Amino acid sequence: LGDGTTASKTSPVPVEGLTGVSGVTAGSQHSCAVLTDGTVACWGQNVNGQLGDGTTVSKTTSVAVKGLTGVQGISAGYYHTCALLADSTVACWGNNGTGQLGNGTTASKTSFVAVKGLAGAKAIAAGGFHTCALHASGTIACWGDNDYGQLGDGTTVNKTTPGTINGLTGVKSVAAGYKHACALLADGTADCWGSNDGSQLGDGDSASKTGPVAVKGLTGTVAIAALYKHTCALQFDGTTACWGSNDHGQLGDGTTEKRATPVAVNGLTDAKAIAAGHSHTCALLPDGT
Repeated sequence: LGDGTTASKTSPVPVEGLTGVSGVTAGSQHSCAVLTDGTVACWGQNVNGQLGDGTTVSKTTSVAVKGLTGVQGISAGYYHTCALLADSTVACWGNNGTGQLGNGTTASKTSFVAVKGLAGAKAIAAGGFHTCALHASGTIACWGDNDYGQLGDGTTVNKTTPGTINGLTGVKSVAAGYKHACALLADGTADCWGSNDGSQLGDGDSASKTGPVAVKGLTGTVAIAALYKHTCALQFDGTTACWGSNDHGQLGDGTTEKRATPVAVNGLTDAKAIAAGHSHTCALLPDGT
């Protein structure tokens, strides 16, 4: 939580000493913020170097990611973090056991390293142990863990450098879950790939896919969010649809029943943004709540 303690809180507390924030991301047990000067500050667990400060010492208040500037966006995976830079390249740090840092190795890093061979990136999404980047051309490249096909390249072989997903074009945004990923397409539909044991791909079954499959019945989508075993989409009309695991009610349909295709979130008609957590989901409303 970055408040200088390790005491859990049931209501919001400010991150100590952090001002001028332009973006924020949360991983499994760490968080990072992009500052208006293009630098990054992180806090929380640091066993794998996911704070990027050159150490493996956990921090209860924010510390700067060593030497990193010109950051345009950020995304935290379970134990790694990646940043989109102003020159459209990507830098990552932290756990790298499956190649999720994209630097051609599987050695974890306590300071940032460049993702090899990646240029023209416009957005990034860090999953559990894999990472994907959206190119300005509307294509997607992914790297890291691929045991369920979450890299979308038709295999289940891990990759330590980016590989483009063949046949996937016209992508507007990308979201990465624990072991799956999804792309929002220009026509308002969405494709997903990877693990599907919770039906988080939304294609009507629970079989994992090593390449993109269409989310059934989804149109008019403007944003997509994914995490552990569920996925949600914000629609043009302000409604939200979710699919996948629902054991904690994370689909918001009034049940705890798993859904293999999208269902509407009950009573939510005017959302402006959505975010998916491990087993819960949140929406930003027009009045700022």
